[in-house]
Amino acid sequence: MTPLIQWYPGHIAKAERQLAKNIDQVDLVIEVRDARIPLSTSHPHLKKWIVNKKHLLVINRKDMITEKNLEEWDLWFKSNGETPRWCNAQNGTGIGVIKEAAIQMGEELNQRRELRGMRHRPVRALTLGFPNVGKSALINRLVNKKVVASSRRAGVTKSLQWVRLGQRLDLLDAPGVLPPRLDNQQAALRLAICDDIGQAAYDVESVAIAFLKLLHHLDNHNHERINNSLEKRYGIPFKRSKGDTHQWLENAANIHTSSDLRRMSHKLLDDFRKLLLGKIALELPT
Repeated sequence: MTPLIQWYPGHIAKAERQLAKNIDQVDLVIEVRDARIPLSTSHPHLKKWIVNKKHLLVINRKDMITEKNLEEWDLWFKSNGETPRWCNAQNGTGIGVIKEAAIQMGEELNQRRELRGMRHRPVRALTLGFPNVGKSALINRLVNKKVVASSRRAGVTKSLQWVRLGQRLDLLDAPGVLPPRLDNQQAALRLAICDDIGQAAYDVESVAIAFLKLLHHLDNHNHERINNSLEKRYGIPFKRSKGDTHQWLENAANIHTSSDLRRMSHKLLDDFRKLLLGKIALELPT
């Protein structure tokens, strides 16, 4: 049974109010998603926020999935009418392409302004996405210096902040915005596994067990590789425990964390997030 993932509407309402006050000021929405879960990190309210605005889809953490998975997703998005730009905001890979795309979209907007007899101005772009998908790290890379706080944990950005990128683009860093409620608990689970929501929103043991169950449902190409990775990391065959992931987690806890199931759950999820279990895409195109 999928664990119930829930968060606190008060924090979300504040971020939503900040966004509502500023969304009309922007010309371009740079949407940032997590490569491991590119569907679950698509905000359900996105379409209403990008009405009459340019939309640039950025998928961060390309280093955390295999090249094969990236190619599959890239083809899937393009077949659905979107052109994703892939990056690793931590080391800067792919940032140049994103910067060029944003500036090009800005040029197109200013050409329209010129046709209406209006002066050119810097294009205002909003970086939008769930908490901890890498929005602030992306901005720092685009500007080529640390101008906003960035960390691999949810909730670091507390308020909106404008940052100038040369003379042609102004970037607005916004707090991660979650929907007031997420009816799709499978998507919520993936957000919890990837640390794209705060840990107060879920029970870590339940999420760790659900993570192990999810691994069993990945495609055959990844399945054997993941089995080998888990066995090598923890010394316990994972394949044999297909029917009882809770027992596998308990066995791993007995070996590694003095029978402390909670600590083992944290270790398992942290190892996944730090690539210590290899590259794993938790969502694959269908």
